[in-house]
Amino acid sequence: MRLTYAATLRTCFAASMVQAIVNTFITLLFVTFQQDYGVSLEWIAAIISTNFLLQLTVDLVSARFLDKVGYRVAAVVAHILAAVGLVELALLPSIMAPHRGIAIAVITYALGGGLLEVIVSPMAESCPTENKERTMSFLHSFYCWGHMTMIIVSTIFFTLFGIHHWKLLAVLWALVPLTNAFFLAKVPMKPLLPDHMASATIRELLSKKIFYLMLVYMVCAGSAELTVSQWSSAFAEEGLGVSKTVGDLAGPLFFALLMGIARICYSRFGERIQLQQFMLFSALLCLACYLVIALSPIPAVSLVACGICGFSVGIFWPGTFSMASKTIRNGGTPMFALLALGGDLGCAVGPAVAGFVSGATGGNLRTGILVGAAFPAVMAAALLFHRQRKSRQ
Repeated sequence: MRLTYAATLRTCFAASMVQAIVNTFITLLFVTFQQDYGVSLEWIAAIISTNFLLQLTVDLVSARFLDKVGYRVAAVVAHILAAVGLVELALLPSIMAPHRGIAIAVITYALGGGLLEVIVSPMAESCPTENKERTMSFLHSFYCWGHMTMIIVSTIFFTLFGIHHWKLLAVLWALVPLTNAFFLAKVPMKPLLPDHMASATIRELLSKKIFYLMLVYMVCAGSAELTVSQWSSAFAEEGLGVSKTVGDLAGPLFFALLMGIARICYSRFGERIQLQQFMLFSALLCLACYLVIALSPIPAVSLVACGICGFSVGIFWPGTFSMASKTIRNGGTPMFALLALGGDLGCAVGPAVAGFVSGATGGNLRTGILVGAAFPAVMAAALLFHRQRKSRQ
């Protein structure tokens, strides 16, 4: 059977779900690691930082070599690394010092996850589709669905068979990237740019003023998304009066659900919506949600605002990718890699700023969220500046 570009898009959608699996699965096991292996919270924080720093490094390095290697090889290698990392997570803590085995597994799948973050969007962008913006939004919705599916399936598995069987579940999740790698080796692929057009170099990209504006969008997108999603479980516990376990599920799932719905809505009705206007509306809505979360005296209202915030940030990441592709025609893979780097930087900066401010004010999360409102505010200001600049031109 001859595979078409529709099959290529489906492998891209599955790759987004693989990203969600490798980024989220270990977070469900932190308490188990503490109980079974005696690891400290400081060590867990270091592991999270290692995962993030490795993905940042891959974002930066891949800007130079991906066009030479090609999407197919990079995609297959990324999926294999993701699968191997999950299997290592199940096996290595039993055959060596647990903290060392977990660290090796995280490093392995972080390399795969970093590669996926860079290549999935340009792979989808290169497919011959009628509306690139709608395709990009639909693609990024699968990260949300993957995140939700992973949490729900894992929770059901732990409920039925017990948390002590988590190693078996890690191996089962590894089958997802392995299966997708098989199809990626067979589906048709084409270059992101025509043969007569070379990708811009990093120096050329950095010489374009509009590229810096796109970087601002990405940093604000990552910050606005992660600052609230990271603290959503705390608001779920406070607003609903539920246990931490239920709060960890309710808060992030509510946020991810509405973020995915926003991306699906744009993918369905994008032809009737002007992207830049929708992003500006979303930025203003996001700012309003931050203010409600921080200032509302009713915890349940703050929780609802957390969910609506997920809807408001949904278009930021895929919308910026689409806007950059239209604005910088020869950006190619280096552009996607550097934009991913900006997004990851925002994912680190936003929660860090909110956490630092919260700690400095006696653990007041609302104060940290209030300061974090600067990110959607900057996003809105940058979009207004961009619109005025286009009007003048």
